[in-house]
Amino acid sequence: MAVRRRAGASQKSAAEPVVPVDGILERMRTMIPSLPPAARRIAAFIAANPAEIVHMSVTELADRADASEGSVVSLCRQVGAKGFHHLKIALARDLVQPVQLIHEDLTRDDDVATIVEKAFLSNIQALYDTLKALDRGAVARAVALILAADSVELYGIGSSAPIAEDAHYRMLRIGINCKVVTDSHIQTISASLTSPKVAVITVSHSGSTHETVTATRLAHEAGARTICITNFGKSPIQAYADVVLYTMARETEFRTEAMTSRIAQLSIVDTLIACLAMANYDKAVETIRRTFEVLSVKRF
Repeated sequence: MAVRRRAGASQKSAAEPVVPVDGILERMRTMIPSLPPAARRIAAFIAANPAEIVHMSVTELADRADASEGSVVSLCRQVGAKGFHHLKIALARDLVQPVQLIHEDLTRDDDVATIVEKAFLSNIQALYDTLKALDRGAVARAVALILAADSVELYGIGSSAPIAEDAHYRMLRIGINCKVVTDSHIQTISASLTSPKVAVITVSHSGSTHETVTATRLAHEAGARTICITNFGKSPIQAYADVVLYTMARETEFRTEAMTSRIAQLSIVDTLIACLAMANYDKAVETIRRTFEVLSVKRF
Protein backbone atom coordinates (compact mmCIF):
# COMPACT_ATOMS: atom_id res chain seq x y z
CA MET A 1 0.00 0.00 0.00
CA ALA A 2 1.38 3.37 -0.96
CA VAL A 3 2.21 5.61 1.98
CA ARG A 4 1.63 9.33 1.70
CA ARG A 5 4.52 11.46 2.85
CA ARG A 6 4.26 14.80 4.54
CA ALA A 7 4.94 17.73 2.27
CA GLY A 8 7.70 19.99 3.51
CA ALA A 9 9.11 17.46 6.00
CA SER A 10 12.53 19.06 5.82
CA GLN A 11 13.68 20.88 8.92
CA LYS A 12 12.94 24.56 9.17
CA SER A 13 15.94 26.83 9.57
CA ALA A 14 14.49 28.64 12.57
CA ALA A 15 11.46 28.39 14.78
CA GLU A 16 8.76 30.93 14.00
CA PRO A 17 6.34 32.29 16.59
CA VAL A 18 2.88 30.74 16.40
CA VAL A 19 0.28 33.51 16.31
CA PRO A 20 -3.21 32.50 17.52
CA VAL A 21 -5.85 32.35 14.80
CA ASP A 22 -9.41 33.16 15.82
CA GLY A 23 -12.57 31.93 14.09
CA ILE A 24 -10.76 29.23 12.11
CA LEU A 25 -13.86 27.04 11.88
CA GLU A 26 -15.99 29.81 10.40
CA ARG A 27 -13.24 30.66 7.91
CA MET A 28 -13.17 27.02 6.83
CA ARG A 29 -16.94 26.82 6.32
CA THR A 30 -17.01 30.05 4.36
CA MET A 31 -14.30 28.90 1.95
CA ILE A 32 -15.73 25.45 1.14
CA PRO A 33 -17.75 26.39 -1.99
CA SER A 34 -14.76 28.07 -3.66
CA LEU A 35 -12.20 25.34 -3.03
CA PRO A 36 -11.00 22.73 -5.57
CA PRO A 37 -12.22 19.14 -5.05
CA ALA A 38 -9.47 17.75 -2.77
CA ALA A 39 -9.35 20.85 -0.58
CA ARG A 40 -13.17 20.93 -0.48
CA ARG A 41 -13.28 17.35 0.83
CA ILE A 42 -10.75 18.17 3.54
CA ALA A 43 -12.47 21.39 4.57
CA ALA A 44 -15.90 19.74 4.63
CA PHE A 45 -14.59 16.93 6.83
CA ILE A 46 -12.96 19.40 9.24
CA ALA A 47 -16.10 21.55 9.37
CA ALA A 48 -18.27 18.51 10.11
CA ASN A 49 -15.90 16.95 12.68
CA PRO A 50 -13.94 19.72 14.41
CA ALA A 51 -13.77 17.99 17.81
CA GLU A 52 -12.45 14.82 16.19
CA ILE A 53 -9.79 16.71 14.22
CA VAL A 54 -7.94 17.93 17.33
CA HIS A 55 -7.19 14.27 18.18
CA MET A 56 -6.07 13.31 14.65
CA SER A 57 -2.71 13.21 12.92
CA VAL A 58 -2.23 14.78 9.51
CA THR A 59 -2.05 11.28 8.00
CA GLU A 60 -5.37 10.24 9.49
CA LEU A 61 -7.12 13.35 8.19
CA ALA A 62 -5.64 12.84 4.73
CA ASP A 63 -6.91 9.26 4.67
CA ARG A 64 -10.38 10.17 5.92
CA ALA A 65 -10.72 12.94 3.33
CA ASP A 66 -9.19 10.85 0.52
CA ALA A 67 -6.49 13.46 -0.06
CA SER A 68 -2.74 13.86 0.40
CA GLU A 69 -0.94 15.22 3.44
CA GLY A 70 0.36 18.00 1.23
CA SER A 71 -3.21 19.03 0.39
CA VAL A 72 -4.05 19.14 4.11
CA VAL A 73 -1.08 21.39 4.88
CA SER A 74 -1.88 23.61 1.89
CA LEU A 75 -5.47 24.10 3.07
CA CYS A 76 -4.28 24.91 6.58
CA ARG A 77 -2.17 27.72 5.16
CA GLN A 78 -5.04 29.01 3.06
CA VAL A 79 -7.15 29.57 6.17
CA GLY A 80 -4.33 31.35 8.01
CA ALA A 81 -2.62 28.53 9.93
CA LYS A 82 1.07 27.72 9.53
CA GLY A 83 0.40 23.99 9.33
CA PHE A 84 -1.81 21.19 10.64
CA HIS A 85 -0.64 21.48 14.25
CA HIS A 86 -1.39 25.22 14.21
CA LEU A 87 -4.84 24.47 12.76
CA LYS A 88 -5.57 22.06 15.63
CA ILE A 89 -4.59 24.69 18.18
CA ALA A 90 -6.94 27.16 16.47
CA LEU A 91 -9.79 24.62 16.41
CA ALA A 92 -9.22 23.91 20.08
CA ARG A 93 -9.50 27.61 20.85
CA ASP A 94 -12.83 27.66 19.04
CA LEU A 95 -14.17 24.53 20.73
CA VAL A 96 -12.90 24.08 24.25
CA GLN A 97 -13.19 25.85 27.57
CA PRO A 98 -10.01 27.65 28.68
CA VAL A 99 -9.46 25.20 31.52
CA GLN A 100 -9.22 22.38 29.00
CA LEU A 101 -6.03 23.92 27.66
CA ILE A 102 -4.55 22.88 31.01
CA HIS A 103 -6.18 19.47 31.42
CA GLU A 104 -9.18 18.44 29.38
CA ASP A 105 -10.77 16.42 32.20
CA LEU A 106 -10.82 19.34 34.64
CA THR A 107 -13.52 21.89 35.19
CA ARG A 108 -13.06 25.38 36.57
CA ASP A 109 -14.87 24.56 39.81
CA ASP A 110 -12.81 21.47 40.70
CA ASP A 111 -11.22 21.56 44.16
CA VAL A 112 -7.74 20.27 45.00
CA ALA A 113 -8.93 16.79 45.96
CA THR A 114 -10.81 16.41 42.67
CA ILE A 115 -7.86 17.67 40.64
CA VAL A 116 -5.54 15.16 42.35
CA GLU A 117 -7.91 12.28 41.64
CA LYS A 118 -8.50 13.26 37.99
CA ALA A 119 -4.78 13.75 37.28
CA PHE A 120 -3.86 10.36 38.72
CA LEU A 121 -6.76 8.51 37.13
CA SER A 122 -5.92 10.03 33.74
CA ASN A 123 -2.39 8.65 33.97
CA ILE A 124 -3.59 5.26 35.21
CA GLN A 125 -6.00 5.09 32.27
CA ALA A 126 -3.17 5.84 29.83
CA LEU A 127 -1.13 2.97 31.25
CA TYR A 128 -4.08 0.58 31.12
CA ASP A 129 -4.95 1.52 27.53
CA THR A 130 -1.30 1.26 26.43
CA LEU A 131 -0.99 -2.17 28.02
CA LYS A 132 -3.97 -3.36 25.95
CA ALA A 133 -2.72 -1.78 22.72
CA LEU A 134 0.95 -2.75 22.93
CA ASP A 135 1.83 -5.49 20.44
CA ARG A 136 3.97 -8.08 22.25
CA GLY A 137 5.36 -9.28 18.93
CA ALA A 138 6.48 -5.75 18.10
CA VAL A 139 8.26 -5.52 21.47
CA ALA A 140 10.07 -8.80 20.71
CA ARG A 141 11.11 -7.51 17.28
CA ALA A 142 12.37 -4.26 18.76
CA VAL A 143 14.43 -6.15 21.33
CA ALA A 144 15.91 -8.36 18.60
CA LEU A 145 16.88 -5.33 16.49
CA ILE A 146 18.58 -3.64 19.44
CA LEU A 147 20.49 -6.79 20.43
CA ALA A 148 21.66 -7.33 16.84
CA ALA A 149 22.97 -3.77 16.46
CA ASP A 150 26.52 -2.61 17.17
CA SER A 151 25.14 0.63 18.59
CA VAL A 152 21.85 2.37 19.37
CA GLU A 153 20.85 5.99 18.77
CA LEU A 154 17.91 7.61 20.55
CA TYR A 155 16.07 10.67 19.21
CA GLY A 156 13.52 12.92 20.87
CA ILE A 157 12.49 16.58 20.62
CA GLY A 158 10.66 18.77 23.15
CA SER A 159 8.72 16.79 25.76
CA SER A 160 9.92 13.53 24.16
CA ALA A 161 13.59 14.44 24.78
CA PRO A 162 13.56 13.47 28.49
CA ILE A 163 12.14 10.06 27.55
CA ALA A 164 14.97 9.47 25.08
CA GLU A 165 17.49 10.61 27.70
CA ASP A 166 16.04 8.25 30.30
CA ALA A 167 16.25 5.34 27.83
CA HIS A 168 19.86 6.28 27.09
CA TYR A 169 20.81 6.30 30.78
CA ARG A 170 19.14 2.97 31.47
CA MET A 171 20.62 1.27 28.39
CA LEU A 172 24.09 2.36 29.48
CA ARG A 173 23.40 0.82 32.91
CA ILE A 174 22.86 -2.61 31.32
CA GLY A 175 25.84 -2.39 28.98
CA ILE A 176 24.32 -1.32 25.66
CA ASN A 177 26.48 0.91 23.45
CA CYS A 178 24.22 3.88 22.80
CA LYS A 179 23.94 7.65 22.52
CA VAL A 180 21.06 10.11 22.77
CA VAL A 181 20.60 13.08 20.44
CA THR A 182 18.03 15.76 21.30
CA ASP A 183 19.37 18.65 19.22
CA SER A 184 17.56 18.75 15.86
CA HIS A 185 20.63 19.70 13.82
CA ILE A 186 22.80 17.00 15.37
CA GLN A 187 19.95 14.50 14.94
CA THR A 188 19.95 15.19 11.21
CA ILE A 189 23.71 14.78 10.91
CA SER A 190 23.90 11.70 13.12
CA ALA A 191 20.96 9.98 11.42
CA SER A 192 22.48 10.50 7.98
CA LEU A 193 25.70 8.81 9.19
CA THR A 194 24.06 5.67 10.55
CA SER A 195 24.30 2.26 8.89
CA PRO A 196 22.68 -1.19 8.95
CA LYS A 197 24.72 -1.87 12.11
CA VAL A 198 22.80 0.83 14.01
CA ALA A 199 19.38 0.62 15.67
CA VAL A 200 17.53 3.95 16.04
CA ILE A 201 14.79 4.53 18.61
CA THR A 202 12.67 7.63 18.03
CA VAL A 203 10.23 8.92 20.64
CA SER A 204 7.41 11.11 19.30
CA HIS A 205 3.91 11.29 20.75
CA SER A 206 2.38 12.81 17.61
CA GLY A 207 4.64 11.10 15.08
CA SER A 208 4.34 14.31 13.09
CA THR A 209 7.18 16.49 14.38
CA HIS A 210 9.31 17.72 11.45
CA GLU A 211 12.65 17.12 13.16
CA THR A 212 12.04 13.59 14.35
CA VAL A 213 10.32 12.52 11.13
CA THR A 214 13.30 13.84 9.17
CA ALA A 215 15.87 12.16 11.42
CA THR A 216 14.03 8.83 11.31
CA ARG A 217 13.72 9.05 7.53
CA LEU A 218 17.44 9.75 7.13
CA ALA A 219 18.38 6.87 9.42
CA HIS A 220 16.02 4.54 7.55
CA GLU A 221 17.49 5.58 4.21
CA ALA A 222 21.00 5.00 5.57
CA GLY A 223 20.04 1.40 6.37
CA ALA A 224 19.59 1.67 10.13
CA ARG A 225 16.84 -0.38 11.75
CA THR A 226 14.27 2.04 13.10
CA ILE A 227 11.99 1.70 16.12
CA CYS A 228 9.36 4.34 16.90
CA ILE A 229 7.51 4.91 20.17
CA THR A 230 4.44 6.92 19.21
CA ASN A 231 0.75 7.26 19.97
CA PHE A 232 -1.76 4.93 18.36
CA GLY A 233 -3.05 5.99 14.94
CA LYS A 234 -1.50 6.80 11.59
CA SER A 235 1.28 9.38 11.44
CA PRO A 236 4.06 10.35 8.98
CA ILE A 237 6.89 8.85 11.05
CA GLN A 238 5.52 5.33 10.63
CA ALA A 239 6.48 5.30 6.95
CA TYR A 240 10.12 5.06 8.09
CA ALA A 241 9.73 2.68 11.05
CA ASP A 242 10.66 -1.01 10.98
CA VAL A 243 8.88 -1.48 14.31
CA VAL A 244 6.20 0.73 15.90
CA LEU A 245 5.47 0.56 19.63
CA TYR A 246 2.16 2.29 20.31
CA THR A 247 1.11 4.24 23.36
CA MET A 248 -2.57 4.99 23.99
CA ALA A 249 -2.47 8.34 25.74
CA ARG A 250 -5.52 10.57 25.44
CA GLU A 251 -3.42 13.70 25.21
CA THR A 252 -3.99 16.37 22.60
CA GLU A 253 -1.39 18.75 21.30
CA PHE A 254 -3.19 21.90 22.41
CA ARG A 255 -2.89 20.98 26.09
CA THR A 256 0.03 22.23 28.16
CA GLU A 257 2.38 19.25 28.26
CA ALA A 258 0.20 16.77 30.15
CA MET A 259 2.01 13.75 31.56
CA THR A 260 -0.13 10.96 30.14
CA SER A 261 1.92 10.45 26.98
CA ARG A 262 5.25 10.52 28.81
CA ILE A 263 4.14 8.06 31.46
CA ALA A 264 3.03 5.66 28.72
CA GLN A 265 6.32 6.17 26.84
CA LEU A 266 8.37 5.59 30.00
CA SER A 267 6.49 2.35 30.59
CA ILE A 268 7.40 1.12 27.12
CA VAL A 269 11.04 2.08 27.76
CA ASP A 270 10.85 0.21 31.08
CA THR A 271 9.56 -2.86 29.25
CA LEU A 272 12.32 -2.70 26.63
CA ILE A 273 15.03 -2.36 29.28
CA ALA A 274 13.70 -5.34 31.23
CA CYS A 275 13.50 -7.49 28.09
CA LEU A 276 17.01 -6.47 27.00
CA ALA A 277 18.44 -7.18 30.43
CA MET A 278 16.79 -10.61 30.59
CA ALA A 279 18.04 -11.46 27.08
CA ASN A 280 21.64 -10.71 28.09
CA TYR A 281 21.32 -11.42 31.79
CA ASP A 282 24.92 -12.01 32.90
CA LYS A 283 26.32 -8.95 31.11
CA ALA A 284 23.46 -6.76 32.33
CA VAL A 285 23.87 -7.81 35.96
CA GLU A 286 27.64 -7.32 35.86
CA THR A 287 27.31 -3.88 34.24
CA ILE A 288 24.69 -2.79 36.76
CA ARG A 289 27.01 -3.93 39.57
CA ARG A 290 30.02 -2.06 38.18
CA THR A 291 28.09 1.13 37.48
CA PHE A 292 26.46 0.99 40.91
CA GLU A 293 29.90 0.90 42.51
CA VAL A 294 31.03 3.88 40.42
CA LEU A 295 27.90 5.85 41.28
CA SER A 296 28.06 4.97 44.97
CA VAL A 297 30.83 7.52 45.55
CA LYS A 298 28.36 10.24 44.58
CA ARG A 299 26.07 9.40 47.50
CA PHE A 300 26.51 10.35 51.15
